[in-house]
Amino acid sequence: MLPAAATPLPTFTPAPGSAWQVFLVFLRLGLTSFGGPIAHLGYFRAELVDRRRWLDDARYSDIVALCQFLPGPASSQVGIAIGMARAGWLGSLAAWVGFTLPSAILLIAFGYGISRFASIADSGAVHGLKVVAVAVVAQAVWGMAKSLCPDRPRAALAIVSALLTLTLPSTLGQLGALVACAVAGLLALEAPPAEGRDLQLTQVSRTAGAFSLAVFVALLVGLMIAAHSGSALFGLISGFFQTGALVFGGGHVVLPLLQAVVVPTGAIDNATFLAGYGAAQAVPGPLFTFAAYLGTVMHTPLQGWIGGLVFLLAIFAPAYLLVTGTLPFWDALRRRALVRAALMGVNAGVVGILLAALYDPVWTSAIHSKADFGLALVAFGLLVLGRVPPLAVVVLAAIGGAVLAGV
Repeated sequence: MLPAAATPLPTFTPAPGSAWQVFLVFLRLGLTSFGGPIAHLGYFRAELVDRRRWLDDARYSDIVALCQFLPGPASSQVGIAIGMARAGWLGSLAAWVGFTLPSAILLIAFGYGISRFASIADSGAVHGLKVVAVAVVAQAVWGMAKSLCPDRPRAALAIVSALLTLTLPSTLGQLGALVACAVAGLLALEAPPAEGRDLQLTQVSRTAGAFSLAVFVALLVGLMIAAHSGSALFGLISGFFQTGALVFGGGHVVLPLLQAVVVPTGAIDNATFLAGYGAAQAVPGPLFTFAAYLGTVMHTPLQGWIGGLVFLLAIFAPAYLLVTGTLPFWDALRRRALVRAALMGVNAGVVGILLAALYDPVWTSAIHSKADFGLALVAFGLLVLGRVPPLAVVVLAAIGGAVLAGV
């Protein structure tokens, strides 16, 4: 059966704006947007649709749908697309820099603190940060399972994905789980009808979009080849780039992917890794800026803030190239039922990967006693039942860890 004819909206032509204005608006959002990607999208809508009227609700919903379809940090990609619509290519870069800069600076500073004062990594407060990571990941699994695995077939795919990930604890194992779930989605899942609306963002031509996708493929393949040449540094950069190219379902999925890249290679120990992940919950902006912390503390020739910036760019580059490359082709792509069915399977697989990560490395590295479990349970209750802001829960967990260490 042929799809219903689309009912296009009037061509979207946003009021002209400068890249500097885009930067300032997204810098403010980067300083104030706590709570993860879903909360970020709420902040974006309030600021850019309701307050500034840079675009209408229909266009905003279409951009969000595109960025949920793509791998990468959805809120950052929404910002890139809106920056593109507002002020062209410079606007897209300005939106990314403004939204990313505050959390990147804070996490690089935290990395300097961990590196300079080694005793910090063994303190009770930092152990509290590792414990709160259990609650944060459990909350992510809880919420994502309800929205992405609402029926038995997708719940089964999530379980299979978790088992595959635990059996093959590596980036290749996680990729294999996602591929298997995509194939299962194609064969067993029925996608809902596509919405009949055209995105019509006129700032990106098909030629420019194809160029972005070509650069993405060239970097993905080129970095993998460089990594196989024996360079540990290129191996890490390639791992971060691949992580940015594989993350579906939200920023929390970077945890198992990055852990598989940096801990087995000896670039960082698991305790320092989880301490940074806990600290990342306390800062505003995208969780992908966790890469800036890792680049700062890892044992590479690029230690310090230079390493932080290099690995930050490595993990965000796929998100930028994919969103700018897909914008001109999105309307045709999303009308294909097979694409939507495969994505449903991938999303269920993502839940399974995160469920496996909740056990290893998060639980196994943080929960060593009944007191640790109690602290994690309290943090989970505050997040899920009390709806306490994540920043407050992280601070309370750090205090709780320090108190327990002194008992």
